[in-house]
Amino acid sequence: MQLTKLGHACVRLRKDDRTLVIDPGGLTPEDDAITGAEAVLITHEHFDHLEAERLRRALADDPRLTVYTCRAVAGILGDVGDRVRAVGEGDSLTIAGFEVSVVGQKHEIVHPDVPPVDNVGFFIDEEVFHPGDAFTVVRAPTLLVPGQAPWMKAPEMIQYLREVEPRRAYAVHDGLLNEAGLGLLESQLSGEGKRQDADFQRLRPGESVEI
Repeated sequence: MQLTKLGHACVRLRKDDRTLVIDPGGLTPEDDAITGAEAVLITHEHFDHLEAERLRRALADDPRLTVYTCRAVAGILGDVGDRVRAVGEGDSLTIAGFEVSVVGQKHEIVHPDVPPVDNVGFFIDEEVFHPGDAFTVVRAPTLLVPGQAPWMKAPEMIQYLREVEPRRAYAVHDGLLNEAGLGLLESQLSGEGKRQDADFQRLRPGESVEI
């Protein structure tokens, strides 16, 4: 399959001329992020992962498009009817030609006084895992690892990589970093990749890899 990194936490997966997109949110600037996709997967409700009006427009423009997401987001998008499917941990589905397992339940803690929102991760073809905003451990060959967030520290990212032990890891959730921060993230990933004898890196928006 081909994996393309888009802005912030968004990725596009393509296989056999079929496409799905994960988390085209408010920090994903590409206007064509959803174009051509048969399905969109949304991990949780925060603005940088869910841009509800963008999804509503995409659904109106493409009658074959379907959204799969946690129950909280399905409620937010309830006005579009059965074009939005609620999924939860333990579900396994065939979506746009991909085998998708749903793993995880809650977002990492953002604030001690605020209960965590629903968050589901998507494990695609037993190869690529997008955890959303959580450190859910899945033995995935390819991990889309959160690179920076108000709810995490760099040592937590490193520990997550050590727990999952992927062969490949590509940073997502990097849309709040400036050039200095992106350089530091790349250095941290490279160093840990060498330690694990694995390929850990940050793809630039628009960059693709074959998996």
